[in-house]
Amino acid sequence: MNYNTILVVDDNPAILTAVKICLGGVFERIITLSKPDVILPTIQQEPVDAILLDMNFSLGVNSGQEGMMWLSAIHRKHPQIPIILITAYADVQLAVRGLKNGAADFVTKPWDNDELIRKLKDAIDKTKEVIPLDELEREHVRNVVDKCHGNMSKAAELLGITRQTLYNKLRIKS
Repeated sequence: MNYNTILVVDDNPAILTAVKICLGGVFERIITLSKPDVILPTIQQEPVDAILLDMNFSLGVNSGQEGMMWLSAIHRKHPQIPIILITAYADVQLAVRGLKNGAADFVTKPWDNDELIRKLKDAIDKTKEVIPLDELEREHVRNVVDKCHGNMSKAAELLGITRQTLYNKLRIKS
């Protein structure tokens, strides 16, 4: 699976550098922000696969309230983007609240690189729809029939199947 762009939001420059190094081989693009107030304008201009969001931005404040506020703001406007919360203060109640408010997952600092990558990939993969093979085949068969302007004999010939098989694949009674 291809992972294009991740947005990482943390007020600590060392964390942003460490995340860039950790995720450099996984994502084609890593956008880092040190201030959460530019998250929404950034994702308005740049499509992102996921957001890694710190929970605390004000010096000396470690309640996670800022992260929760930003989680809600992002999730309200962009519910399809998975958000993984990250914090140095492993608070189970805060993690549960974050998950209930739409976070895809929760990571504590210091993180395990493999676990962080796995959680990000899992969150993104859940957003990618897997189309069942029979549905994909049926769509292809319909496209061929359309291309042949409804001429079932010609469509069956192009597909290398009998007309009866073509009808069965389209789930049309002949």
